[in-house]
Amino acid sequence: MFETLQKAPVDKIFALLGEYRADKRTHKLDLGIGVYKDATGNTPVMRAVTKAEKRIFDNQTTKSYVGVSGNRGFCDSVTDLVFGDTVDADRITSVQAPGGTGSLWVIMQLLHRAKPDATVWISDPSWPNHYPMLELAGLNPKYYPYFDAKTRSVKFEEMLATLDKMGPNDIVLLHACCHNPTGANLTPAQWDQVADSMKRTGAFPFLDLAYLGFGDGLEADAYGVRKMAQSCPEIMVGFSASKNFGLYRERAGVAIGVAADKEAAGIVFSQMANIIRASFSQSPDHGAEIVNVIMNDPELRTEWEAELTEMREKMLTLRTNLAGSLRKASNSDEYDFVEEHRGMFSLLGLPADAVTKLKTEKGIYLIDDSRVNIAGVPEHDTDKLATAILDVLE
Repeated sequence: MFETLQKAPVDKIFALLGEYRADKRTHKLDLGIGVYKDATGNTPVMRAVTKAEKRIFDNQTTKSYVGVSGNRGFCDSVTDLVFGDTVDADRITSVQAPGGTGSLWVIMQLLHRAKPDATVWISDPSWPNHYPMLELAGLNPKYYPYFDAKTRSVKFEEMLATLDKMGPNDIVLLHACCHNPTGANLTPAQWDQVADSMKRTGAFPFLDLAYLGFGDGLEADAYGVRKMAQSCPEIMVGFSASKNFGLYRERAGVAIGVAADKEAAGIVFSQMANIIRASFSQSPDHGAEIVNVIMNDPELRTEWEAELTEMREKMLTLRTNLAGSLRKASNSDEYDFVEEHRGMFSLLGLPADAVTKLKTEKGIYLIDDSRVNIAGVPEHDTDKLATAILDVLE
């Protein structure tokens, strides 16, 4: 049976994590894998999450199935968080999925059913799982221009020119706030132009939303998704609670459809439920119920929002400090983009040999494209990190 198979390629992010864990140096630093970290390097359990879990433990009376579409309180709370009152609720439908990746998978399967010959455009660069997932779903992925390596900003004119040439047989996977691995994000004005383009061409918007609240706040970060839903008759959104609720291992996600009307929304729901039943049957409930409890208790929701603000402000401070240290060490403004980017990531633009030297000589681990996880930057020693980065460039 298995003699026809070859070893599958190793995911570079998790391969790097394996190298990091095997490194015996005490001064080593992981700036690769994308999880939020506190000052000690730990990924903490949020206080609101701990309180919600205790309440679940004290009150839960059964471990029976929840249902194919998942925890309805969770799904409804997430759609309310994402859209507020900006979209008619009758147009929105949703199902729970195992994490953000699971929600993307359900959506990709749905899109293949709806339009099997469609081209799905993803940003250059994108996350390493987007392209193979689309291929596995039977769709045809291609890249649209996104990141300018010289300016470390969005290559927006080229991006928009590509979008303007699309049509109804094109699907565009857009990174919502803070989600592109480069750290460069669309501005509200640019979102307006993207929405106008896709409304005009009839291309279909597919948004990956995994970092809501990590950029400039919950309301500000939702702008792009809401603009697309208000401008276009139909969109799909994959949501993850891994980052903003710190539920990485709980795998709590939502696949959301915004359809033209209530009848179409019902059809989308039935298809997504059918896809779930034929694949993983139904999603795990624990993480979803944590979010449900938090979002429907005013006190816990307030505490969660305060913790999310703390996390966001910490990353903004780290950006400012690291950019300042790099400015001081290099005597230039070449790295000021670090402060301008948003979210957990920035693409530093280092050559591959410099990234290797950081790992082997300094014990500093980055993805080979020089993407840095800002949340992993030492709070009180950005000067040392800046000096190490510039050392390997000499």
